[in-house]
Amino acid sequence: MKRLKNFSLLLFMGLFIVACDNDDSLNPVTDPILDNIRYDLGELNDSGVSGDAVFNEQENGSIQLIVELEGTSAGNMHPTHIHMNNALEDGDIIVSLEPVDGETGLSITTFSALDDGTPISFEDIEGLDAYINVHLSANDDTVVAQGDIGENAFTGDEKSFDLEERDAPGISGSILFQERENGEALATISLENTPAGGMHPAHIHMNTAAEGGDIIYTFTPVNGDTGMSQSNVAALDDDTEFGYADVLEVDGYVNVHLSADDLGTIVAQGDIGQNELTGESITYTLNEVDVPGINGDVTFEERVNGEALATLNIANTIPGEEHPAHIHANSASEGGDIIYTFAPVNGDTGMSQSNVSALDDDTEFGYADVLEVNGYVNVHLGPGDDLATIVAQGDIGSNL
Repeated sequence: MKRLKNFSLLLFMGLFIVACDNDDSLNPVTDPILDNIRYDLGELNDSGVSGDAVFNEQENGSIQLIVELEGTSAGNMHPTHIHMNNALEDGDIIVSLEPVDGETGLSITTFSALDDGTPISFEDIEGLDAYINVHLSANDDTVVAQGDIGENAFTGDEKSFDLEERDAPGISGSILFQERENGEALATISLENTPAGGMHPAHIHMNTAAEGGDIIYTFTPVNGDTGMSQSNVAALDDDTEFGYADVLEVDGYVNVHLSADDLGTIVAQGDIGQNELTGESITYTLNEVDVPGINGDVTFEERVNGEALATLNIANTIPGEEHPAHIHANSASEGGDIIYTFAPVNGDTGMSQSNVSALDDDTEFGYADVLEVNGYVNVHLGPGDDLATIVAQGDIGSNL
């Protein structure tokens, strides 16, 4: 949404139209313009048509709406309407506008009431729960251009989170949240290499991806043909209010699943909100100890909330086994008690991921603490008696 500064230019344009076109249906400017608001109209359905809609406040109290599009062609007339709700939710027509003339790309309508007779003023526009559709023709309602207006318009603030490959090789992407004037958000999931013909359920879950958690918000499924999904984010599945500001702070992550019948297969995943990674990280080497050839490293990545994602990456682990791993107090040469327990390393993958926010005794322990801890990491052969067999080990924190 933008307010145009050069009112005199718009007035000139309106008077120019009067001089050049005697078609009274265009409702040309006849009154001074007191104020105006502009909204973008984006291309839809590969139409090549886009432009903007300018609402002008006229001195007589009426509203003049100028729709100006590029990409239209002579001989076509494009029905145009204001609809209730945002474009994703769809809604009934509330104002029927003059059709866009394909030759000029213009539609000019003056009104002071909705189609049902309800009065409307320029002051009502910014709070209107509505969107504009421009259609291909009177006989084909394909939408060629569309834009949210009023409270559904975008503020310009947005936040993107990565969605990384998980159980299906090659599928990854991102999720973009765009803030609306009413505080809600448009969520757009964009994935690469989704299989054609599939529909991929997607959700926000509570907690970090490393911890797992219940579904709190359900997106529109990702279309496998396009890799895309768009959803309006206004409330969680339990009807708790949830908008753009909440997205930035949520303790959550996003899962995209293979299908409704195979929710266990996650094709893309990413932490969001306070669990987002800042880009700061530190990696410590874990050396071979009691079992030849097993070694690797542990990487701690800082989260926005100060916690850390810990990833153990160990080479030559034993398939079918789980390898317990811990942070111990003191240096490896001194030895010490366990103070933090990681998720076990999977012997098939050599991987383990854990969220680091507190020690085993519930003492707060995050990324900054990792950098200073008097500790070391042990990875063990297995549980029980095999804890005595250390397969990889390395000093961390202040012991480097």
